[in-house]
Amino acid sequence: MHLNSTPTSTIRWMAVFMAGLGLTQVQAQDRVYRCPGTPVEYINNAEQARSRGCALMQGGNITVIEGIKPQAANPAAARRSPAAAERVDSAAQRARDSDARAILETELRRAEERLAEARKAYAGGEPEKQGIEGRNHQRYLDRVAELKEAVGRAESDVAGIRRELGRLPAANGSTPPSNQ
Repeated sequence: MHLNSTPTSTIRWMAVFMAGLGLTQVQAQDRVYRCPGTPVEYINNAEQARSRGCALMQGGNITVIEGIKPQAANPAAARRSPAAAERVDSAAQRARDSDARAILETELRRAEERLAEARKAYAGGEPEKQGIEGRNHQRYLDRVAELKEAVGRAESDVAGIRRELGRLPAANGSTPPSNQ
């Protein structure tokens, strides 16, 4: 077979090639039947479909996604639990707990300082006006709202850190943090 090098003949051969690809695609799609029952089954065997009372599916392609296949149980893995592999001795755990407590107590002190500063700046909802706020009351109200939100966030931070401290085992000789 000799191909001419003219653009028209090249386009014609490409069209024939593409049509051939399309036909193979259409031929690859068998008829699919939907069988009643629970769970609903889809099959492509016409004889089985007739014997089971299945209906021919029309109007589009069907995509089949395979489910997850269960893995065989490994008896050696069942005996050895992940928690047992990660066990630490009690002295190491106490050291970790005391380190966590020290870090949280430091964070609590910082959060309480930020809360005190935010409350001082908020001044009970009536902070002093600054600069242009004397002439622009809306700007003052916006700043008061921001200060109130900052107080709320700081209170939330302190409460969260106290909850975390409450979850830790009690340290020897220490008292739980006070609620303000």
